[in-house]
Amino acid sequence: MGARIALVRHGETAWNAQRRLQGQTDIELNDAGRAQARAAAGELERLGHDGGAWDLLVSSPLGRAAETAAIIGGQLGLEAIAPVQDLQERHYGEGEGRVVEGMDRAEVARLLATAEPEDKVTARALEALRGIIAANPESNIVVVAHGTLIRLVVGSLLDLRHPHVENGQVVEIDADLLEVPEPGDVAGTPDVQDLTGAPSGQRAASRLSPTSARR
Repeated sequence: MGARIALVRHGETAWNAQRRLQGQTDIELNDAGRAQARAAAGELERLGHDGGAWDLLVSSPLGRAAETAAIIGGQLGLEAIAPVQDLQERHYGEGEGRVVEGMDRAEVARLLATAEPEDKVTARALEALRGIIAANPESNIVVVAHGTLIRLVVGSLLDLRHPHVENGQVVEIDADLLEVPEPGDVAGTPDVQDLTGAPSGQRAASRLSPTSARR
C-alpha cells in the first residue's frame, strides 16, 4: 500500500471559467489555471515537508491535467510518468460544452442520461489508483486528475457525498482506504455546482481518513 496519495484537480480552463461541462473534451489551461497549478505545487511542497517528500507524479492524459502535472513537477523536481487513461474525466455525452447552470432540471437529466455512468467512472478510477499503488508500493504519490472523478472516488471511499472540488485543490487521502474495494457506488445525480464548478477561490488541502473529512 502506498504511504500517501494526494489527488489534485487540474487548474482552470476557459470552459471552467464559462461554467461549461468539459468531460473528456480536451481544453487547455488558461493563465488563472497555470497560477492555480503553481499554488497547488506550493501546497504539495508544504505537505511534503510535513509528511515526507513526494516520490511519484502521475496524471490523466487530458491536456489540462498533463499541463498541471508538468507545472507541479517542475516545482517538486518530479517528472510525470506515462499518463493513465482511466484517470480522465467523466464523459458527459451530449452535455459536453453545455452550460447547465440555470437549465431546466428535466433537460439536465436528459443530458446526463447520455453521460458515462457515475459507477463506471468510480470503478475505473479506483482500479487505476490501485494499479498505480501496486506498481509503486510504499510511495508518496501525486495524482493530477479531474473534479468529478476526484469527488466520486473520495465519496466512494468514505461512503459519503464529497463536496465540489475546486480547480487546483489538493485532496490528500489515506492510501489504506484503497486496500479493499468498497461495495456499491455513489448514488444520485450531481447538482449544478458539482457539474459546472465554482468560481475560483482560496484553494484548500484535505486529509481524508475513515473517520474524518474536511475541506
